Amino acid sequence: MGRIPKRQRVAAYAVIVRKDQILLSRLAPRVSRTPLWTLPGGGIDHGEDPRAAVVREIEEETGLAAQISETAHVYSLHNPQATQGERRADYHALRIVFEGWVATDAPSPHVVEVDGSTVESAWVSLVDVASGQVPVTTLVTEALIEHRAFRLQRVAAYALVRRDRMVLLTRISSRGHHAGSWTLPGGGIDHGEKPAEALVREVREECGIGCTPGDLLGVHDVHFAGTAPSGRHEDFHGIHLIFEATVATDAVPRVVEVDGTTDAVAWVPVSDIEEGRVEVLDVVPRGLDLLGPEGHNL
Repeated sequence: MGRIPKRQRVAAYAVIVRKDQILLSRLAPRVSRTPLWTLPGGGIDHGEDPRAAVVREIEEETGLAAQISETAHVYSLHNPQATQGERRADYHALRIVFEGWVATDAPSPHVVEVDGSTVESAWVSLVDVASGQVPVTTLVTEALIEHRAFRLQRVAAYALVRRDRMVLLTRISSRGHHAGSWTLPGGGIDHGEKPAEALVREVREECGIGCTPGDLLGVHDVHFAGTAPSGRHEDFHGIHLIFEATVATDAVPRVVEVDGTTDAVAWVPVSDIEEGRVEVLDVVPRGLDLLGPEGHNL
C-alpha cells in the first residue's frame, strides 16, 4: 500500500452577523452527503491576498458585496484519514476567518457560482445554530465562540438651542441608528477638532444655519450593541457633550446635507417632548434637564 498523500489547503472565510442572524452557505452534496452549513469563503488562489480572496468568495457564494476587518483569527484542522472523492488523504486545512459585514439594504443572498461547493446561501438564526436545529461545520462553532461585536466609541457635540417654548431638533434618517427619532443637532468630533468647532460645523451641516456655542451643560452617554447603518455588528458607546447654543433670530433651519443621517429639522414644542407626542432620543430630555427649570419653561 502506498503512502497516503498529504494535502494542505489555505482558505479565507468571514463571520457576518446582522441582528440575530448569521450569513451562511450550504455545502453541495458532493462535499457533504448530509445538509451542512458553513461560513461563506473558500480557497485562496496562489498569490492572492486573503482579504481579497474572502471578498471574492463571498460574492460568488452569496451575491453580496462585503467589507472585511483588518485582523482575523486562524484555525487549523488536521484529518490524517480524510476522504477526497474515492481517495484518502492526510488533510490539513488552515482557515483564516475575518469579521465581515454587508450593507443593511443589501438584497437577499443567492449563489452566483455554477457547479461550485455551495448550493444555497441564507441568513440563518443564531438561536437555531446554537440549538443544533441548523447543522453547521465546526468552523462556524469555533468562529462564533470568538466572535465579538466591533467596539466603537464615539465622542460627539450637541447643541441645545431654544426659541420661545421650543427647541431645535433634527430627525434621524434611515442611514442612522434609531431612524425616525428626533435628537439634538450635532455629531461626531473629528480627530484634533475642538468640540465647539465641531458643534458649529455639525449644526451648519444638519440645519443650514450658524450657531454660537455657549456653556457646556453636561455629558450624556449611551451604550448598546446592534447592527450599525454600515451593516457592521457593533458594540457602540456614544459620549455626548451637550452645549447650550444660540442662533440668529431670523435663522430658518433646513436640511443641507444630502444622503446623510438627517432628513428633517424643526422647532419642536417642549410640551410635545414631555407628553410623548414626539419620539426623541434620551439626549434630548437629558439636555433639557441639564438646563434646569428654564429648559422646561421655554
